[in-house]
Amino acid sequence: MKTRDLIDLLLLGALWGASFLFMRLAAPEFGPIALVEMRVGMGALFLGGLVLLGSAPRQLRAGLRGRWLPLTVLALTHMVVPFALFAYAALTINAGYAAIINATAPLWAGLIAVLWLRDRLGWGQALGLLVGFAGVVVLVSGKLSGAEARGAAGLAFAACTGAAILYGFAVNYAKRTVAGVPPLLIAFAALSISTLILLPPTVMTWPARTPGTVAWLSAIALGVASTGLANLLYYRLLERIGPARAITVTYLIPVFGVSWGALFLGEAITATMLLGGAIVLLGVALANGLITPALLRRRAPAT
Repeated sequence: MKTRDLIDLLLLGALWGASFLFMRLAAPEFGPIALVEMRVGMGALFLGGLVLLGSAPRQLRAGLRGRWLPLTVLALTHMVVPFALFAYAALTINAGYAAIINATAPLWAGLIAVLWLRDRLGWGQALGLLVGFAGVVVLVSGKLSGAEARGAAGLAFAACTGAAILYGFAVNYAKRTVAGVPPLLIAFAALSISTLILLPPTVMTWPARTPGTVAWLSAIALGVASTGLANLLYYRLLERIGPARAITVTYLIPVFGVSWGALFLGEAITATMLLGGAIVLLGVALANGLITPALLRRRAPAT
């Protein structure tokens, strides 16, 4: 990996990790729905300018023709609903916890691929799924008592898990429905559709009290930096280093998410958080084949 690509990867991890910080700062004043509308709307504007600079309107229409239904499904499952679930969770739980649970998305993607697309599951992948889910159990059990599990904190963790599952579904759905469409065009279209879907509920739930400066700056940063710019970096990495290496950003997001939460919000970094996060990342590494247990390695045949 070239130095420029490594810098892009680190910056992408920092931006996506910061999204949990920005949601934590802005969600209490905007509310989940209005905040997500701000996020997808500004992200669509940012990417729309880039798309229009590279594509004529006729080419843009041709690339999207006949794909509005799958793009709408992607908008709902990859943006509208998971973004809203994470914004809701930000009202209750720390940014670091949300970032770690977000890292389980590749595990859910692998499980859904097996159940839905009938992909074959190797021993290493199966072990990775079990280890990753065990990490989530450790993480949640260390955070919640019996009363908390039945209250707002329990619902927040459930919301984060639901969002990660939807991310896993969306990845597999995109493979079946929008293969061949430029990724940047998919992101722009999905963000634009998300903006339209969320407009009516945003009007109805817009906060009666004007959000403060910090909330506004956080919402703008969430939309422009952690959504628009981050997507641009991600698709550039896909083109230059391929998906297998680009997916390693999954390991950076919780690191930055926990770090930003501790640095700017004073969130405590507990031993349980570190242990659960490490187990989750180990599971993701096993499931993606980046780590192969010695017992599962096959020796190359003698020649």
